[in-house]
Amino acid sequence: MRNIWILTAIRMRLALRNRAFMFFSLMMPLAFLFVFAAIFARGDTRMVTYLLPSVLALTVMGSFWGLSIQLVTFREQGVLRQFRLAPVAPFEMLVSSVIANYILTMPTVVIELVLARTVWNVSSFGNLWGLFVMMSLGTVTFASFGLIVASMTNTMQETQVINNAIWFLFLFFSGATFPFVFFPGWLQRVSVFLPATHLIIGLQYVLIGGASLWKVGPEIVALLTGLLMSLFVSTKLFRWEPEARIERRSKFVAAAVVIPFLLVGVWENAQDARRSELRAIYNSAMQRSLPGQTPAQTPPQNPQQ
Repeated sequence: MRNIWILTAIRMRLALRNRAFMFFSLMMPLAFLFVFAAIFARGDTRMVTYLLPSVLALTVMGSFWGLSIQLVTFREQGVLRQFRLAPVAPFEMLVSSVIANYILTMPTVVIELVLARTVWNVSSFGNLWGLFVMMSLGTVTFASFGLIVASMTNTMQETQVINNAIWFLFLFFSGATFPFVFFPGWLQRVSVFLPATHLIIGLQYVLIGGASLWKVGPEIVALLTGLLMSLFVSTKLFRWEPEARIERRSKFVAAAVVIPFLLVGVWENAQDARRSELRAIYNSAMQRSLPGQTPAQTPPQNPQQ
């Protein structure tokens, strides 16, 4: 554990010296908050409340991008080779990266919640304990996804291509930028196989619906299992040397990470009541009595749902 904490402190100092990290970890999440609240929600407190889980999810989902780029950069520049000279194991190196990312990400989450309350009058954050658990689990899980990407790519160009593809899926097909309840029935059934969808659904339950952790048990199990499998696989595929190359067949090992999300996605598709509950959460958020405001649009009831 001592090595992990020492490495965590080193990774935090390196990150804070990086202007790009400050931009992507602080400025961009706050920009997302203002765009969603001021443009998409038009300042409507009810809509801001409903979109807040998406904003928080985008904040933590960016972790996979930052960690993958950073780890590949360290490997290409020979930084990891220097760490190898010390008595440091791959698992310690990877876990310290996840912990450092978590410590540096959570203050941004707190700032977003404070701004939501003070600027847009969001009066309630539902189940605060549930919100803390989902945000914490989401942050470390998506950071571990970044370790998977870094472990299965050989060059920075390859890393960026995979990151862009994953980010595109997370951004447009998980409910992060367009509410899940407005998706057509077939897209709802497909999107529940994405890790980002489970995070957003879990946040909607605890933040808007005030649900208990038991209610979001499937989402917690999927994210937790994905975290453990990501750490295991990335440790097995970890490389210190920039000259080392991963074999093509070894990349298929990383596909095991999606298994828990596939299983939970199958379960979600079998639970029509779950999607009805998500529509009820939306309607509840929109029907809260606020002086001078009219209810927002109710999501269409797709007969295919």
